[in-house]
Amino acid sequence: MEKKKIDRINELYKKNKIEGLTDEEKIEQSLLREEYLNAVRKNFKSTMNTIKLKDEKGNITPLKPKNKR
Repeated sequence: MEKKKIDRINELYKKNKIEGLTDEEKIEQSLLREEYLNAVRKNFKSTMNTIKLKDEKGNITPLKPKNKR
């Protein structure tokens, strides 16, 4: 995510604490936060896909995700 967008998220957060946001700013904040969370989730999944486990016999296997309920 671009630094400019992260800066805008922080700017809206600070403005909300001080004086509140307009309806348009609330929508913008919500969209930016969702975009940020999606980027974090994507990065986390990518990182998790690079993890490999080594057992006591020296076998290396990729980390497997748990089944969703």
